[in-house]
Amino acid sequence: MAGLLDELVSSVVDAALKEVLKKTGVRKATTTKRTRRKTTTRKKASGGILGDIIEAALKPAKKTAKRPRKQVSRRRTAASRSSQRSR
Repeated sequence: MAGLLDELVSSVVDAALKEVLKKTGVRKATTTKRTRRKTTTRKKASGGILGDIIEAALKPAKKTAKRPRKQVSRRRTAASRSSQRSR
């Protein structure tokens, strides 16, 4: 009975500790994260840079919508400031 209770408590503490470490960003030294490479399912018919250039030339170009320019406040010239002062 004591062994069962001890095992239960240790598993709960271990799970809680793992959760806290995961949320704080601390990792164990034993686990290493490996980067996964993308597996290509199909190969290009024409390869290399030349193939990319030809493919880009054949495809219609996508036009991105231009954003409206932000309005910029312009400083008045000295002449316009003086004429406004005299009004």
